Amino acid sequence: MNTMMSATKISVNRTFLGAGMKMRGVSRAAVRISAAAKDSTKKKQDVVGGIKGDAQLLGMKGADGELETDIWKIRLQLTKPVTWIPLIWGVLCGAAASGGFEWTPRDVGLSLLCMTMSGPLLTGFTQTINDWEDREIDAINEPYRPIPSGRISEGEVVAQILVLLAGGLGVAYLLDTLQGHETPTLFWLALLGSGVSYIYSAEPLKLKKWGWAGNYALGSSYITLPWLAGQALFGEFTSADVILTMLYSIAGLGIAIVNDFKSIEGDRALGLQSLPVAFGVEKAVAICCVSITFTQLAVASWLYWGINEPTYAAVLLGLIIPQAYAQAKYLIPDPVENDVAFQARSQPFFVFGLLCTGLAIGHHNMM
Repeated sequence: MNTMMSATKISVNRTFLGAGMKMRGVSRAAVRISAAAKDSTKKKQDVVGGIKGDAQLLGMKGADGELETDIWKIRLQLTKPVTWIPLIWGVLCGAAASGGFEWTPRDVGLSLLCMTMSGPLLTGFTQTINDWEDREIDAINEPYRPIPSGRISEGEVVAQILVLLAGGLGVAYLLDTLQGHETPTLFWLALLGSGVSYIYSAEPLKLKKWGWAGNYALGSSYITLPWLAGQALFGEFTSADVILTMLYSIAGLGIAIVNDFKSIEGDRALGLQSLPVAFGVEKAVAICCVSITFTQLAVASWLYWGINEPTYAAVLLGLIIPQAYAQAKYLIPDPVENDVAFQARSQPFFVFGLLCTGLAIGHHNMM
């Protein structure tokens, strides 16, 4: 990985749209596209209340205000803290599904340590390596990001990648040791997740180029792996748990498609076959809505008929309704302009649906 990452030197002109741009692989046509991307970004700032500094620090789209210069804030921006939340929540859902979590200081401390592993460390690793591998496309879609704006050096980025990876794997092994696992389950899950993160972002595989494979890899990383980590920490997971979470990840695929709408122009310019590029916006919206909605309907049916948890099934159905409404109001009319608004109004209900499912499984396991 060090060899790969040291093979390319960054040469970025800070005034991206000023005197010119000197980053390899980005054509003049791509530079022209960046102007449109920046206009779209400014419109989305209005949707989220015009935030700039905080959005930039959290790694959110629509954050090209005055660029941050503090190196530690830049490092934090590279890890995109806003993306930690699903992983942290996934650990919580897995702990609930285990049926073994108790509200004791020790169990709370272990769960917080597992959330740190899944969120700041391994998701931070994932986002940093993704920004490194996407430096050219970010120069089109998000030129204010730390790497294309030239605010952090190549060596600093590589060091951050290695430290976060080592920290995540080290915490995973520590958790296995503290829980007395004969097989270091959490370590192997962390190693698997790190490998998926690498092949998702980096050549030669770069799964994100391949539409379905990339989106499903991303969805499963955000749902299956943290869920299984939380469940393994306080109990054991079965093949049925793996299958359920992998099926639930089909809904995660739909959420990943939402994230692709904001990058259509850049993906097209650099030949990345995201689903909106490959199928067009309308078909990608349909795939997104069907995968998110019908996956959860299938899970609700399984809760009712499969494990006899009708109350949890009813709650999950209730949480699907506002998601469907957000799809009709925001996503279907204009997914490019409304991606932020849709996610803000839909995803809270989705993640509570995940927790509902985890609680249902935990209740079933304790019976």
